[in-house]
This record gives sequence, C-alpha cells and structure tokens, in this order.
Amino acid sequence: MYKPAFEIADVFRAGFSQYCRKYGPLPKEHYSVANALMSCHTAIMGGHVYRCDNCNQDLISYNSCRNRHCPSCQASARAQWVENRITELLPVPYFHVVFTIPSELNPFVLRNKETAYALFFKAASETLLELAKDPDRLGAQTGFISVLHTWGQNLLDHPHLHCIVPGGGLDGDQWIKGTCKDDFLFPVKVMAALFRGKFMDYFKKAILSGDILFHGDLQCFQEDKSFLMQLINHCYSVDWVVYAKPPFGSPAAVIKYLGRYTHRIAIANSRIIAVSDTHVTFQWKDYSDNDKSKEITLTLCEFIRRFLLHVLPKRFVRIRYYGFLGMRIRKKSIQFCRDQLCNSEELAIHEILDNEEFNTKTTVKASGFKCPHCGCSRMHRYSEFKRNRPECDKKTAA
Repeated sequence: MYKPAFEIADVFRAGFSQYCRKYGPLPKEHYSVANALMSCHTAIMGGHVYRCDNCNQDLISYNSCRNRHCPSCQASARAQWVENRITELLPVPYFHVVFTIPSELNPFVLRNKETAYALFFKAASETLLELAKDPDRLGAQTGFISVLHTWGQNLLDHPHLHCIVPGGGLDGDQWIKGTCKDDFLFPVKVMAALFRGKFMDYFKKAILSGDILFHGDLQCFQEDKSFLMQLINHCYSVDWVVYAKPPFGSPAAVIKYLGRYTHRIAIANSRIIAVSDTHVTFQWKDYSDNDKSKEITLTLCEFIRRFLLHVLPKRFVRIRYYGFLGMRIRKKSIQFCRDQLCNSEELAIHEILDNEEFNTKTTVKASGFKCPHCGCSRMHRYSEFKRNRPECDKKTAA
C-alpha cells in the first residue's frame, strides 16, 4: 500500500514542543489531537505480531489512534461509512450544494466554534427544507446529508457546509420529481438570500443571548457597539455565495464522492512535499487563480497553528442528516421512497464495495494475509503487546 514520504505526524514530532513553548498553554483538545497524531501507528499505541506459518517470519502491526483529525486513520472510517450508506441510495439524480459565509464573520466562528457551527447547520438545513416545501418549487419534503468543512486549501479558516441533495422529495404517499433550474432544484440566488437572512438572524440572537463571546481581537466589537452594527449591516448588504453543482452521474458516483468529502481532514499526507527541522512545504490549489496547483512553505509552528484551527469541539457531530434522511425515520423513509420509485434500478453494490479505493480491508486483519517474505503462506496473529501510553500526555507533548 502506498505510503507518503512525509506525514502530518512528522511535522508535529519536529515542531510541537516549540509550538507549545510559543503558544502554550493550549486547549486540552489540542494536546489530545497532537499526541494522537504523534502516537499513531507507533509502539506507544500497542499492536500485534503476525507470524508466517511457512517461514516463521514476524511482522509487527502497530495500532492506529482512531482520532478523527488524523489523516492516517480516515481511510478505514471512510470505507465503513460508505458501506453503511450504500443501501440508502435512490435511483434519482443527486446534487451538491456548498454554503459559505462572508470572510468578515470567520473570526467570530473561529472563537465560538460550537455555537457558530451549530448556527451554520441550522440556517443551511432550514433553507433547503423550506424551499423544498414551497409548492412553487418542489412542494415536498426533501432529505439530505450535510458535512462541515472548516478549512481552505492553504489551511486558513474557511468554514463552509457541503450538502448532498437528491433530486426530489416526498409529498404524503408519493415521490415528487424535482425539475432542474440552473443545474439545481432551486435558484442559487434565492438560496443565498434566504440563507443569509436566517444565518444573520440567528447570529444576532446568539450575540444578545451571550452565546457568541468576544474573545481576543473581537473585544473591540464589544467595547464599541457601532463596529458591530457596521459589520452586521455590511453582511446584510453583500451577496453571499452558495455554490451548486449539476447532478452526479450515477449512484456509484454519489458513493465515491460522499466518501471523499465526509472524512476529509484539513490536509492529506499526500500533499506534504518536504519537512525540515524548521519548515514544511505542501501543495495547495489556488481557486482564485484558475485552480492552479502551487506550493507554500511555512514554519513548523505556523503549520501546526493552522492545522489546529480545525480541531472540532469535543463530541461535535460534523456529519448530519435531515428531512426524510433523518436518523429516526431514515430506514423506513428510504424503503418507502424505493417503493414509490417503481422503476428503480438495481444498485451495483458489489461493484462499489470491490472498488479498491473503498475496500475496507486496507489494514492488516486478524483473519490472515499473504506473507510478504515467502509469498506462499499466510500470516496469522501470533501475539500482541499493550498500549504504552505516557502517564501525562501534556507533559510528553510539551
């Protein structure tokens, strides 16, 4: 299996101690993520020893950290999620919608993550659900999956929400087929205006209730309310960006796309070009310059700072389901939709699962695998060694 020359863990091993001295003390979640990344697939996490029945060669397999911010652990999580979603596909077109906010609001989001991210989900979901119920548009209940991303290609904060929406919805006991307008179910400008109104309304209420706090550079907005009113008026006056892509090609394409987007983290190991004692270089795509691929070099501390901007609040759910795909009714709703779509095509589930990119058997399994030394026998689990975790993660990190 392909292994990148450099990993994010290499950056943290080289620069996290320096970062702690410069910016510490850090939030508890940052220490947890850093220690997980640096320990992943090392002896600290424990592991298993596999032995060949033929040549008696041993192979050590270290355990993964399973942290959701670790790029090395996302492949198996993604594969499992995709496998669980396959049976929920409908034989209808699927659309991709991206909701964004003005950059002027990014500092508020960054310093009030849990509250602001929740507002993001609430405003975007209500926008789609409300437009779908409008009899002049779809006149039905839609269902969709929303995925939160918080980063841009250069690792700076850029919160946005990806939504996967089927081309239709349920109206009582029948399926209503959507008609495409400008490559989507609803006009983009209408979605953007409604989303802006909802987000800003919830944003103002959160400020009044004290759920939005003014930390750091935001204190000026608390000290002089006129600055805050100018910001709010500016956000109302500008056009917000809601991006919609045309339908996917097939159910298999939906699954492939969902798997790539749902379990992404801020940067993949494959994008890292070089790591030294002081700097890290990685690739990024400049969307403002015709999507050109470029390289950027940052100090280790700056790279780690940008990466940790995207650590999610503890237990925060970044993949959510709405409408007839809601967790409580999804199973029954999917079957009901299939029954209504009488011309339903068979989903090639086995073809998707056999795709190497989504093969869940990407890691060593206890059931045995071919010996890489002799190649003529299978290796089986011989012994295991327990996790050797330091007494205090914070001390070892610092």
